[in-house]
Formats: sequence, structure tokens, C-alpha cells
Amino acid sequence: MITLKNLTRFWQKGLVRNLQTSSVLQHDALFVHRDTAEDNPDIKFEFTPENLKRVDAILSIYPEGHKRAAMIPLLDLAQRQYGWLPLSAMHTVADILCLPRMRVYEVATFYTMFIRKPIGKYHLQICTTTPCWLRGSDDILSAIKTQLKINVGDTTCDKMFSLSEVECLGACVNAPMVQINDDYYEDLTTNDMVEILHDLKCGKKPRAGPRNGRYASEPLGQPTSLKSDPPSPGFGVRSDL
Repeated sequence: MITLKNLTRFWQKGLVRNLQTSSVLQHDALFVHRDTAEDNPDIKFEFTPENLKRVDAILSIYPEGHKRAAMIPLLDLAQRQYGWLPLSAMHTVADILCLPRMRVYEVATFYTMFIRKPIGKYHLQICTTTPCWLRGSDDILSAIKTQLKINVGDTTCDKMFSLSEVECLGACVNAPMVQINDDYYEDLTTNDMVEILHDLKCGKKPRAGPRNGRYASEPLGQPTSLKSDPPSPGFGVRSDL
């Protein structure tokens, strides 16, 4: 019979293995709030007069009783005004929508599009999910780290660049790719990445989209399928049918 006393005796004799757990996964995003000098309830946030007009325009889209559905657009507007999403901005959105603040916290900490800490002027989000990884995203990430001398989750000393590692951004056909602010840079090589960073450092606007010559997500070169007229009705059907 196994009792607590017997288990203790076995453990003392080394006959019971210690429990093993996997390592704790870390992420550069902030999901639990801690008051800091730059993010605390005492810091005031108000929409600018121009953005208040945008708030009214956004709310007008939603019928009465469903204004809370405007939460994500309003949080996005607040983030674009402030550069990231502080606690006080979430409180302002909660007050506008007449919601408990916890409801806004739940959304702001669930979606990685909302940045919960100060970031640089250019936010580099590199996808390292399977398609991008198979196409060399590790090399692109290494090039970024080497050029900017930062690691994932860091911001450069001049506050120009911040680096995040993210899950699929939905451009798998154009892997590997990086999102910089609102733009996608796709079909990248390490040379492409170095060129993009150089342009940004010089105040230039790099060309977004695929970098290998294609317009969107079409195959490179000539089509490899659907090159002839489609067969007529009944093609391949047994003659006795």
C-alpha cells in the first residue's frame, strides 16, 4: 500500500524521481500591468480634437446597444496617437464605451497588435512560424540583430527601432517576411533586410511588398498549372455513364 509515509521514505532513498517540467516560455509582449514611470494611472491621456472627431465617426458605425464593438478601433486610434498603448488610454476608451476597465484590459492584452510598452519609431515584427522559418527567417532575424545590435524585445538606444518576434502574419506565400509599422516586406534575403534598415536609418521610405520581383503572390516566372483550356463537360467520365 502506498502511503505518504512510504513515499517520503522512497524519496529519501532516491527511489522516487523528481517532477520535471518544461521551461517557462517567455514573450517580449507585456500581458500583466506593472506601474512604471512612463505607464501608470496618474499619466493623463486625452484624444486630440482631430481624433475625437474620428472617435465619433467610428462610434456612428455601430448601432445603439453595440457600441462596445468599437473597442478595437478605438484602442488602435489611441495607440496611433500615443505611439503605444498606456493604461490611461485604455481607461479613456473604457469611459467612452461605458464599460468596466477590465473588459478593455482583456482585449488589449489578448491581441499582440496592441503594444503595452514604449517602442521605437520603427517596430520590426519578424515572423518565425514554420513557413517563414523554412524559408530562412532565422537568417533575417540574425541580420536584424547584427545591424541594430539588439535582441528580440529590445529597442535601440536612439529609440529608432524595436524588434519583436511574432506568430504568423498571413503572408506565408511570400516567406520570409517582416512587418515594419504598417508595411509588409516580403520574399526577403539578408541583403534585402540590410538595405531596408539602411534606408530607414537614412530617413528614406523603403519599397514595401515582395522584394524578388513579383507583384504580389503569383508564381515566379511562367505559370506551372492551368496553362491550357479547361476540358469540356464529361471529361474523364466512363463511357457507360
